Amino acid sequence: MPAIGVLVPLGLVVGWFAMGLRVINEYEQGVVLRLGRFVGVRTAGLKWIIPFVDRMIIIDMRVTAEQVPPQDVITRDNVSVKVNAVIYFRVMQADRAFLQVTDFLFATSQFAQTTLRSVLGQVDMDDLLSQRDKINRQLQEIIDRHTEPWGVKVTAVEVKQVDLPDEMRRAMAKQAEAERERRSKIIAAEGELQAAEKLGQAADIIGRSPGALQLRYLQTLVEISAEKNSTIIFPLPIELIKGFLEHGKLPPPR
Repeated sequence: MPAIGVLVPLGLVVGWFAMGLRVINEYEQGVVLRLGRFVGVRTAGLKWIIPFVDRMIIIDMRVTAEQVPPQDVITRDNVSVKVNAVIYFRVMQADRAFLQVTDFLFATSQFAQTTLRSVLGQVDMDDLLSQRDKINRQLQEIIDRHTEPWGVKVTAVEVKQVDLPDEMRRAMAKQAEAERERRSKIIAAEGELQAAEKLGQAADIIGRSPGALQLRYLQTLVEISAEKNSTIIFPLPIELIKGFLEHGKLPPPR
C-alpha cells in the first residue's frame, strides 16, 4: 500500500510534466501566452510549457505563396481588364504576426487585392503590358510597407495574368499589324534611298571617265548575249567604234 501511495502521485506528476512538452520544427516558432499574457517566443527543438497555464501558438516562418484572386480593374485610359497576381511573403517576427493582427495570412491577401486594384487603376494599358517589372516592384513596396507592423516581410509580387476584352485584343492585333507594315515600308524606303545614293555615286564616277562607260557597255553586251532566246536592240555609242572606222578608212556614218 505505501508503494502505491507513492507511485500514484509520481505518475500524476510525470503525466502533468509530459503534457507540457512541445516539439517545434526548424521552420517554426512558438508564441507562448501565460494566462493570456505574452511571455516569449520558443525556437526549434523540444520545449516545455506549464500545462493548463501556458498556451503555445505555432507560427510557420517559411515563405508563403498566396494567390491573389482575379480583380476587375479599370486602367487610367478606361480599359476594363481582369488581373490576378501571386504574392510571396514570410513572417519575420512571430510574436507581432500573432499579436498585431487577427489572421496575418488573410489580412495580407486582402491588402494585396486592394493594392492591386489601386495601383493598376493609375497606369495605362500599354504600361501594364510593357512595364510589368516596374509595376511588380511598386506593388511589393506598398504592400511590404503596410505589413511591416505585423512582422511580415513581402519579398515579391508578380502580376500573373492580364485578361483583355475581345474587342481590345482585336484592336491590339490590328495595331501590331499596322506597326509591322510601317516598319516594312520604312526599311524598303531606306533600301531605295541607299541604292539611289550608290547609283548616283557610280554615275558620277562613270561620267568622269569615258573609258569606264565604254567598258560598262561591253560588259552589258556580254551579259545580254547569254540570253539566247531573245533579240535585244542595244544602243551603241559612236565613240565606241570610231577607232575601228578610222582604221578601216570607212566613211563615218551620218
